[in-house]
Amino acid sequence: MYNVNNKFAITQGGWNTVVADTTLKDHTQTDIPRPNNDTLYIGCLLDLREDAMILDIPTFDSKYVSLMVTAYDHYVAVPMSTRRGDFAQPERVLFYSENTRGYDGEPVEGVDRTIKTTGDFVSAVFRVMPHFNEANRSRKIMGAMQEVTLTSLSEFQGGEARPASDPGFPAIGATDLDTYENNLLEVMQFVFNHVKFDPNNPLDQAVLADYAQLGVVPGKEYDPSAVAQIDGARFRKAADGFRQYALAAMLDPEVTARITPLMFQPKGQTSLEAISILSVVGPLGIPVQEAAYPALSTADGQTMNALNDYVIRMSKDELPPATAFWSMTLYDTDNGFFIPNDRKKYSVGENAGMELNKDGGIEVHIAAEKPEGVPEANWLPINRKDQNLDIIMRIYVPDLEKLKTWKAPKIEKAS
Repeated sequence: MYNVNNKFAITQGGWNTVVADTTLKDHTQTDIPRPNNDTLYIGCLLDLREDAMILDIPTFDSKYVSLMVTAYDHYVAVPMSTRRGDFAQPERVLFYSENTRGYDGEPVEGVDRTIKTTGDFVSAVFRVMPHFNEANRSRKIMGAMQEVTLTSLSEFQGGEARPASDPGFPAIGATDLDTYENNLLEVMQFVFNHVKFDPNNPLDQAVLADYAQLGVVPGKEYDPSAVAQIDGARFRKAADGFRQYALAAMLDPEVTARITPLMFQPKGQTSLEAISILSVVGPLGIPVQEAAYPALSTADGQTMNALNDYVIRMSKDELPPATAFWSMTLYDTDNGFFIPNDRKKYSVGENAGMELNKDGGIEVHIAAEKPEGVPEANWLPINRKDQNLDIIMRIYVPDLEKLKTWKAPKIEKAS
């Protein structure tokens, strides 16, 4: 999450900024593996060291909106969601951390909701269903997205904004593997200094104990001469080995069944296995009550590869049990990025485009050329080369009872 949040900060002009999408993400999005292409985002990056920060949030006329909050520690909170009736009225939400100067959670007149975060540097991300197939509604939704504004508590109370000091960010890795090889302990020292550890949480305490053996403990300045001298190449190799394991594990029904209830949860409600696997597959997500993420596997058990074409078939009764909407998105396996194509078509679903057949089912084709008779909206283009592929389905606000017995479709090799 250190790399992810800081890359987003660089992209959108720094911390304490708000940027709202006007289009779905495309293949130029390389800040995070397996981004989605079915909702619009509002990215709010908060530096909470010097002051609490306040978001003004308008109403949204959308089937699905949620606010996800996460710091460097990978724990996820979803304090607001249309699933729970939020976003029907404007709200003013205040964020602060354990280290926020001059504020400790006391009520503030005019603030509707107060959220204490698990770290000083936080991404607060809105997912907004844009309803692109309803032009007037979509325009109103995107107009509302532009109305999300960020103000410091000092300014809100009539004072001047407090300038934030340079925290001395360690170098960001182009990939997580680069960080493991080049500056892991420096990054972890910075992270430890800017997240809150719970003395009663076993995962928190286990991480502290492991890194203490390497000379990294909260509250210290990073000193390369005072930490263990680790073999960066060896750490990179081990991290890459776990990366390969995690990608395979997400296709294992036993693993996914075990970790799905624990995915993208707050502290105390998740597991090391879930956090570790998701840190590889895609670290920014929302819990199963908001969205389920079944990875689709092939009927023959072989890895999908762009040297072949594929098809996914679902009848009306086999469609995902979504109460909001669903999508399926294609990625290259090695990087977790969209497949570049001139059509900028990376997913199939209500927002990125899909066409049900006369019986209410659908066929989705993954192919280098559009198969004859296949609707344009149901074709995911690939580039004919030796490149492994994977697909992740997203089921927003799933019917959890139906999800227990629903079977994800198999990916079939096209004849």
